[in-house]
Amino acid sequence: MEFFLGSFSTDWEQRKAAYLHDLSLGSANSRDEEERRRTGGAVPAARLLTGGGKPSLAGVRVKYGLKVRRANRSMRSRFAGLATGGQPAVVKMASFGDGGRLGAMISYVSRGGAIAVENERGEQLQGRDHMAVVADEWDHLMSRRAESRDVGTFSITVERASGDGDDLAEEARGIVRHALGDRLHSFAISPRSDRSGFDIEGVTVLRDRHGERLTADGKATEIVQRRIDGSATFQFTDYGNGTDYGTARLRSLVARHDGDVRDEKGRVIVDAKMAGDLVQLEWREALHSRKPRDVMHVILSARAGTNAEAFHNAARDFLASQFASHRYVFSLHDPANDPKDEARGGKRPHVHVHAIVAMRSDAGDRIETTIAAFRHWRLAMAQKARAHGISMEMTDRRDRSSPAHYTKNQVRQMNTIGHTQHHGTSPAAQRRYEAKRRDEPSEPTTARGRAYQAAARSIWQEEADYCASGDSRAFSMTQLTRISEGRAQTVTTRVAALAEVESGSQFRTYVVKMADLVFQGASMRRMTRTEFEAYEKRVETALFQAERTVTSDEKGGLMEIAKIAREHVAARRELMEFTEEQMSKLRAPRESSSRTADREDEHRRWSDAVERHGLDAAAAANKALVDIERVRGDIEKLQGREQIDDGARTLKEELRLQLSKAAELGASGNTLIHDAAEIDVELKTAILNAERERRLADRDKREWSEATGAAAGPGRDAANDKVIQDPATVGRASSSQEGSARADAERSGDTTKDDPAKQHVPRLEELQRQADHDRDDRER
Repeated sequence: MEFFLGSFSTDWEQRKAAYLHDLSLGSANSRDEEERRRTGGAVPAARLLTGGGKPSLAGVRVKYGLKVRRANRSMRSRFAGLATGGQPAVVKMASFGDGGRLGAMISYVSRGGAIAVENERGEQLQGRDHMAVVADEWDHLMSRRAESRDVGTFSITVERASGDGDDLAEEARGIVRHALGDRLHSFAISPRSDRSGFDIEGVTVLRDRHGERLTADGKATEIVQRRIDGSATFQFTDYGNGTDYGTARLRSLVARHDGDVRDEKGRVIVDAKMAGDLVQLEWREALHSRKPRDVMHVILSARAGTNAEAFHNAARDFLASQFASHRYVFSLHDPANDPKDEARGGKRPHVHVHAIVAMRSDAGDRIETTIAAFRHWRLAMAQKARAHGISMEMTDRRDRSSPAHYTKNQVRQMNTIGHTQHHGTSPAAQRRYEAKRRDEPSEPTTARGRAYQAAARSIWQEEADYCASGDSRAFSMTQLTRISEGRAQTVTTRVAALAEVESGSQFRTYVVKMADLVFQGASMRRMTRTEFEAYEKRVETALFQAERTVTSDEKGGLMEIAKIAREHVAARRELMEFTEEQMSKLRAPRESSSRTADREDEHRRWSDAVERHGLDAAAAANKALVDIERVRGDIEKLQGREQIDDGARTLKEELRLQLSKAAELGASGNTLIHDAAEIDVELKTAILNAERERRLADRDKREWSEATGAAAGPGRDAANDKVIQDPATVGRASSSQEGSARADAERSGDTTKDDPAKQHVPRLEELQRQADHDRDDRER
């Protein structure tokens, strides 16, 4: 059958189709590969062809010694991408499982069938029926290996008289130890009421320190029964795999016996926490647990806000390129479309893809999950993401002195809302968890790691020196500082070693003081130049004092610590100077642009107000609103001061008068005042009061006119006893009278009578002078 790669629209479809086509033809190359596979030679996992027929750079490293060409990216290119805002590529292993766990794992990633999953052929599967089809198709790839029996539960019936209290506990401990040997175990006692005997039930590790593993079945029961005399009957009741099973059974035992449970050393286990710690911290190493790895659960993550569709396409291309000869399904979890709520661990803030991959291909190749393989996967994922417009780079924790990650066995979940919160299963695990969450700098412990980090520091320095963007330079300087901080951590290690050798020496005292001073630089980003110079002087003083007391044996250690400390301080100085330089460059244009924008905004708003309400109304409303805000500002300045009661009362009275003036404008029909009142509760209340007073005044005036009207006469309406005037002259007369009164007031120089607010100006000026005087006294 003729085959056309051009009929497939995407690169991953072409590669997948080419591989399947080769298998269907059974070509000579395929037969050669099969022969080499049988003889143990190196076999490519798949013939990955592009549209042009050239081998792809991406591939899978399998267990048979395969070495494949891999896409790489220089450290300089990766650092440049990170400095310009690129996000790290996250490819992590969530878990492994056997064939029995496949259905549960697919159900988890598909949210019980609510989210569609896509298989390696590009088919969309949704619903529980489709999930069952996947398990049937993958059945021949499952190893069918049984998992190891790590933990067993047992019961012992003792048919003889017993003592009480501690004597009974010691007797029972001796019986269990005789039966199980040196295996780790815990047990509880149930005495009988007639004292004819007692029952023991417990949980034990099935493997002893010499490697003998009991199977916790009938045969194992017979083996143990032969070790004890006929007065006791031993029986294994159940068995399971791993620490999860052991923890569950031991906690159940503690709950049934109200905390009266003892271990092989006689220690009492009183609650579930102690039971979990015992299994995790002491039993784990003795289990030597084995579980078949038929499928793996891989998670690909991106930052919150990443385009979900683009990331989905990038993940599809990544899986197709890396696992072309393997079966897999995957699904996208987007917080916008996740049917699982936050309380149950759903709707995570970042977009991510879950993939379930069969560890063995149809050809028998197994996926290798080494550190090198994961590094290659991150490189490939970043490459596919960039191809879909997502800025992403592969990162190594040595690039920026990141701390080591904690494992799922070192922490337990506390809640799953948003970013999952954990708690360490031991003090050491808790410190590791906190260091990772705080992103504390950490120096590599191997010579190879330190050499890698030295190269990274050199590249970051070049980025800081030659970056055109201020943000990129700042990011590069931050990474340099982190590397210096990680190196400074060795000061503490060196001090601890010196403390063990010279616990009482004066030299140790000075070194400890110097180490404390160095680590005060953790907040260096917030230090001013003056504070930094004082800090640097204190460090040099501590070094000088230590050098005066050093002996010839201690000189080498001091020189090492002094070198690291000075490098740490120098890096902090570079960052402080760089920050000052950038702030000085940004401050002036930012302030200028801010003032220009404010002026343009004010001009635009004034033009809109004049166009909508008219020039006179806008000017009157603007003056009233400015006066209100001025008084409010004065009131805010007085808040928190002492002895301001009179001034505050006067300002509040002035604010009331200014609100009344503005309200009169609003009541008389100024629409701009009404618009401002929509967001000013006090002004709106004042306008409502003014309108109500106007209505009351008009009503009183009408009632008074009707009650006191005289008889009709010349110029009066005989029916209503009102003065008849020409409507056209009413407004002019009123305006003429008001203008005449205002002109007389201006000629006399007294304007307080027609403006009630001005009657309070002398009092306000007096209070202001008194407040200024008091403030000057306090400052002096």
